[in-house]
This record gives sequence, C-alpha cells and structure tokens, in this order.
Amino acid sequence: MEHVAAVAFIDARGRVTGWSEGARLLTGHPAGDVVGRPAAGLLAEDVTADALATRCGTVALRHREGHRVEVALTACPLLGQDGEATGYVVTADQGAAPAPSLAAQAFEQASMSMSVFDLRQCYLRLNETACKVMGVAETGLTGRFFSDTVEDGEANQGLLHHLQEVAETGRPVRYESFARAPALNREHLWSIEMWPLRGDDGEMTGVAMAAFDNTEQYWARRRLALLNEAATGIGTTLDVVRTAEELTEILVPQYADFASVDLLDWVLGAEEPPITAEHGALLQRVAHGSTRPGSPGAAMRIGESDAYPPLSPPAQALREGRAVLAQAGEPAFVEWLTERNRRSPAGRDLRLGVHSMIAVPLRARDTTLGVAVCVRVVHPDGYGPDDAVFAEELASRAAVCIDNARRFARERATALALQHSLLPRGLPGQAAVEVAHRYLPCGSLAGIGGDWFDVIPLSGGRVGLVVGDVVGHGIQSSATMGRLRTAVRTLADVDLPPDELLTHLDDLVTHLASEGSPEEVAELGATCLYAVYDPVSRRLALAAAGHPAPAVVLPGGTAEFVPMTAGPPLGVGGLPFEAAELELPEGSVVALFTDGLLEDRDRDGDRTAEELRRALAAPSDSLESLSDNVLKAVMPEQHIDDVALLLVRTRALGADRIATWDVPPDPAEVATFRQAAGRQLAAWGLEEEAFVTELVVSELVTNAIRYGTPPIKLRLIRDRALICEVSDGSSTSPHLRRAHVYDEGGRGLLLVAQLTQRWGSRQTGSGKTIWAEQPLPGT
Repeated sequence: MEHVAAVAFIDARGRVTGWSEGARLLTGHPAGDVVGRPAAGLLAEDVTADALATRCGTVALRHREGHRVEVALTACPLLGQDGEATGYVVTADQGAAPAPSLAAQAFEQASMSMSVFDLRQCYLRLNETACKVMGVAETGLTGRFFSDTVEDGEANQGLLHHLQEVAETGRPVRYESFARAPALNREHLWSIEMWPLRGDDGEMTGVAMAAFDNTEQYWARRRLALLNEAATGIGTTLDVVRTAEELTEILVPQYADFASVDLLDWVLGAEEPPITAEHGALLQRVAHGSTRPGSPGAAMRIGESDAYPPLSPPAQALREGRAVLAQAGEPAFVEWLTERNRRSPAGRDLRLGVHSMIAVPLRARDTTLGVAVCVRVVHPDGYGPDDAVFAEELASRAAVCIDNARRFARERATALALQHSLLPRGLPGQAAVEVAHRYLPCGSLAGIGGDWFDVIPLSGGRVGLVVGDVVGHGIQSSATMGRLRTAVRTLADVDLPPDELLTHLDDLVTHLASEGSPEEVAELGATCLYAVYDPVSRRLALAAAGHPAPAVVLPGGTAEFVPMTAGPPLGVGGLPFEAAELELPEGSVVALFTDGLLEDRDRDGDRTAEELRRALAAPSDSLESLSDNVLKAVMPEQHIDDVALLLVRTRALGADRIATWDVPPDPAEVATFRQAAGRQLAAWGLEEEAFVTELVVSELVTNAIRYGTPPIKLRLIRDRALICEVSDGSSTSPHLRRAHVYDEGGRGLLLVAQLTQRWGSRQTGSGKTIWAEQPLPGT
C-alpha cells in the first residue's frame, strides 16, 4: 500500500476547519463534506477520554465507502496569545509500515520486560515480555496511567516513585524490588533500571524501563546464604537435641513453613549403629518448628516415638538415602498427609493449605541417623529439584554435626563411667581424719579430664591423702589417671615418705611416656599432691609435683595456704621434690583440690583464691555442707575443667590410746614386755586379744633384739584396729621365708602373718618399724 499522510485542522469546539488532500485520499471524504462539521463524525467508534488526553494513539476512522481505516493519529495544540489552545493540528498516518529496525526488533524480542512511559507515567509502548508479565495486550495498556494497571502495594508505589524521579530529575535509577506481577502467581525479584529518553533537541520525551527477572538467582543466593548460615549456626554445641533444634531454626521460616527432625532411637542412646538398616524402625521426634505459634503442623510431640508408613516420602527417603519430593495430589503425598492427620492430636489438622513437602535423610559417615521433613503451607512455591539438592547438602552438614554430638556424648559417658569406676566409691572410715569429697566433671566440649583423689589407710593409724590431675581430657586421660592412682596406692603401701613417693611416681610417668607415640608423649603429664597425717604426732607431711598447695583452717582461725615449694609436674624429671611438714591441732581442716577449682581463663586467680579462703573459714555444720558451700562460693556456672575437692578434719589419738616402752637389747626381757602388753590390753578391756598380742610382741621384740640395733621401742595403739609396733635402729627390712624342718629360726614372721590381719615394715629417719594389726571386736 502507498504511504499516505493526512492533516486536518480542528477548532476548540471540535469542528473541522481545514482538510488536506492526503486526508481526502485516506478517508474518501472531500473537503466540502467535512469542513465545518464535528470531527467525531469521522470516527468508526468512540474514543475514550484517556486516549484523547494522550493526544496520540491508534484510532479507527470510517471511510466514505463504509469500511474501517486504522490510522496512527497525533494531535498538536494551536495556542493563542493567552496560551490557551484555540485548536489542533491532527496528523494521521497509514500505509505499509517500514520494516522494523534492528533496535526495534531487539526491543520487541528482549527476554526482559521493557516499557516506555511519557513524562506523566502513562504507557507509550511495551514489548512482548512486558505484556506477558502484565497479562494484558499492548493495546490495553498504551496511554494508561501506570498506577491504574497494577495493584496497590508498596513495591508498585516504589516503582511509580522512581518513574516520577527520573521524569523530574533526568537521572537514571537502578534498584531491586521483590514484588508480585499481575500475571504471575508468586512474588519475583526484579532488577529494574530506568533512564530518560531525549529527542534530537535534548529535551526529555519519556522514560524507559527494563526489568529483569532475578527470581531464580535470588533463591540460589538465598540457598547459598542458608548453607553459609548453617555452617555457623548448626553444631554450636555437642548436644544432639540442640543440634537438631538448630537445623529447624535454619529451615523455618526461610525454607519451610513447618520442619521436623526425627532420629532413630539408637542415636539418642549409647549403642553403636546397627549392622543392617531396620525398615520400619522407630524414630523419636527431637525437634520441630513452625511459622505459626505452637507448631500446629506437628503430629508428634517432642520425645514421642513412631514409625512412618512404608510408602510415605519420609520412609522412602530413609530407604533410598536421598531427598524425596511430593506435591499435593500425588498418591504418596495424599497417603502421607492422611496418615499424618490420623496420628495428629485433635485440632492439629494439616489438611488445608499444604501443597508441597520434602523428606531428606540425615546421613553421616555412611550411616543413617534419621530424617528431616519440610512442609510448605503459606509459601507459594512448591519444592523443586534445586530444593532437593539444597536439602541434601544442608542435611548432610547437619547430620555430621549430629553424629559428632552423638559420638561426643558416647565418649563422654564412657569416660565418665571409667572415671567413676576408678575413683574411690566409698572412703574407708578413719580414726585419724574425718573426710568429705566432691568431684565435678567439666561441662566443656573438651570432655572428662583426669582429676582424682584418694584416702589411703597407712600403718600406725596414719592416713595418706592424694589429689592429682592428668593433662588432657577424654578416655585416655581417665585411663592414665587410673594407672597413676593404682601406682600411688602401691607406693603408699610401701610407706614411702611423700617426696620419695613422688620421685618414684615421676619415674613411672616418664616410663609410660616412653612407651607411647611422640604425640602421646607431648600430651602425657600430670600433677599430684601426696600428704601423710599421723594422728599420734598430729603432724602432716606433704610434697607436691606441680600441684597447688592445700589450704589449712586451724580451729577458730582463718584459712591459709600451706607454704611449700612444689616440684615440677610428673614426667618432667631432673629436679627433686621437697617435703614440707607442719603440726596441726586436733580439729584442723585441710582442703586439697585440683587446679580446676581456682584456675579459669575468665576468672582472676588471686580473687578466686581469696573467695576460697573465706568460704573455708565460714562456719559450717559438717564437712559435707562445707564442701557444698565452697563449691557454691568459688565455682562458676560453667566450668571448663574437672574439679576434685577433698576436705579433711584431723583427729588426734590421746595418750590413753597409746602405750610405749623402751626395750633393752636383752633376750631375757622379752617376757617382761609380753606381760606388760597383756596388762595394757586388760586396762583397755581387750583381754580376749591378749593371747595373740602377747605372741606377736614376743616374736617382734625377739627379732629386734636378735637382728636389729638399739634403740628398740615397743608401741601399742588402740585405733579402729589394735596395732603393735616394734622399732629399732637398723634399716634392714625383714621378709617372710619358709623354714626347713631342722632350722632353728625363720618361723616368727610367718606366725605373725598368720595370727594378724596384716603386717609390714616401714623405714623411719632412724631405722625401721615392724608393725602388725589385729581386728578389734565389732570392727
């Protein structure tokens, strides 16, 4: 068709005042039929007020022969002296449109939504993508004000504000908006750019807008952000239940409207994983979360156990070890939802609104621990393949944290059980001291340490007091602690002085370290304090290997730390251990403890030591209540190391319970001391024990006179047992031997061993002491 351009002049009243030849050719109406008549009579249909207000657009004219003629019409006002429009010059163009330019093709075929607005924010043109987003053809939007074509909302109001800003300032704008498009059933993230359009003269003629749908990239970024959040938000504690709760907190509300975590029963116990997977095994609900208060989507309460139906998505996920998706209407989804609502408490029907769910197994180290279920109710999008990949990645990370927590709990329980089995369960009653003790395992992630304490009965009514601490935590430290405790008891049975005992113990630790790997050698080490209290002399002898000094509270006095020099920790070697000795009045309290009581990175050591001194000196009904008061006053709520506390109140054996004789080195005097022992037992009311005691006195005194050196002393002690001691100046210790038939001697110690409960010898500063104990009636 030949290109035709037409011009007409219309006055302010809408009447035609001029008509061009092009207008005649276009419409078939000559000028005489048109001039002076209303221009509206030329239209084939009514024109809306909005179209007239834009002064441009496509209209339909009625040809003289009766058919419609579509033309692009533009009206330009003619202004008078007062600036008011006196008429319009209207141009209409029809004909074969020229082939669109490359730029026009790019505009029309762009994958992003592109629109052009005039300076009043009315649509001038839209491409095909923009029309699809709006759900309206271009002809239905051209000339209309933007706000009239969209729903009222914050996002659309913001877009209108930016259009006005560009039209007023001429500066481009670039921003992101999360909004729902009219033709789309969910919100999308749009990257929007607006810029001014200018004519050849530089004047602004309109505003162009391009909107790119970044929704998929947005959700990909959100999933990546959730994974990053999970890396720091899951596994903050080595607690299985808390780790599961952290997983639900990550999932809700960003990924699901409801999420639950169910674990197999063995995960929450101390058992090892089963060798084969058990289908239909019970799972325990350990955590769930919902966007609605009270978790109305939960079919089970926390702590309840149940099994999923075999064909349900959670059961399928457990069997196949992968994420399983289900959408509303699918058979598996319907079965799961029906079964879920059947088990649900009254009033917790999940039937309405649920449209998508995903079940993902929790697997770590090729072991299935449980299953996580995510449900969408309010969230408009259903779960898709990308969500399944994300769920498996997130579940894998969470499962490793849950398995770490499970392993830690199992190792902690094992170490604690080992620790309790190695520590004294009930300390034997002592006449020399009254004892109270406390042991607090640490609550930190490091695990149970190697702290220990002990009270060891010694000969002569004395008692050995021990506290120690093995470096490190866990089962290895507990096992090392058990070995050291056994070694201390063995060395104490030999009646070694405290400094000599620590020397032998140091050699043992060095030997143990030499047997291990280089890594174990670096970690192996211990501190120890060993003390011996003699109720007869009321003297306390003690030595320490890298261990804190004990505190002593004298009757009616304040608590003070014992002034002593601690040697190096066990296993270091090279330096001697120095012994300290002090005399204590009866009723003194000695507090022995491990460094966990005072040392903490968040506490001041001097201040804590002062708190300990005040707590020990405070009045208390008993040692048991004093122990509790000390821990309350000194210990923080969360302590990072084990604590062992041993409180000892000293007693003294009075002269009425001890009898001592100097023995001349004359065999003829043996009978005299045998008789003296009998008289002393009679005075104590122990006549029934006299026969055995006289035999023991006779044998021990005879051996001391025959094989020992002066001075020789005989001592009887009435404690919880009857103790007979014979001391001499020789350091040679006797030993049992079996005498032959014709031997004249060698039967004395064998007889003593058979008649008494136990016997032994110990070295003293001036020689040795042979002792024997007999049980008293009723003990």
